[in-house]
Amino acid sequence: MKKFLRENSLGLVFGTLFLIVLVAQAFAGLADFNQQQLSEGLEPVSLGRYVTSASFATDVAENWQSEYLQFFLYTFLTVWLLQKGSPESKSLDDVGLESDQEQKVGEYAEEDSPKWARTRGPKLTLLSNSLGLVMGLIFLASWLTQSIAGVTAFNEEQLGNLEDPVSWGQYLLEADFWNRTLQNWQSELLAVASIAILAIYLRQRGSPQSKPVGSAHTATGVEG
Repeated sequence: MKKFLRENSLGLVFGTLFLIVLVAQAFAGLADFNQQQLSEGLEPVSLGRYVTSASFATDVAENWQSEYLQFFLYTFLTVWLLQKGSPESKSLDDVGLESDQEQKVGEYAEEDSPKWARTRGPKLTLLSNSLGLVMGLIFLASWLTQSIAGVTAFNEEQLGNLEDPVSWGQYLLEADFWNRTLQNWQSELLAVASIAILAIYLRQRGSPQSKPVGSAHTATGVEG
């Protein structure tokens, strides 16, 4: 058990923190939602009803889709785009898809390489792009969930204000949808740009997100 915890501590800690924060968000969101309910002369709702509501689903999904958009773009763009001096970038000489030997595929596959790495054709192509594709699919699923839950929450407000509800297609053109979407996108893109550039000059000893403390500022693709 100790060995398992040690070897999987990163995923376990972040998974636990995710659940703690999600539960905290549910209680904080419930308090805020019920405060609005009372101010409008309506009855407060239970926690169970709130976490199954369109309002909660929209808040969660809009954060998820922006995170996975960040991962999707970062995974694909770092194949071709470089940042001199950043550990977040590949070496300046490694731009592109790299050779089969460098990627350990085909005849260069090793004994413990994934089975599909030894093949050619669709299986190898799928394995070679699986990380980015899964990130992209999760982004699209989260974006779709946000839009569907968002139009439901939006129409609840419309009806409460004695205004006509809108269709899903109409909601995609609403300022409410794009305000929610773009405010998350810009924060994620800023975060990626910040870590890529700040890591050129700043260090965190022992972290794979940082260069070794004594590495030159111009050293690129070097991790501590």
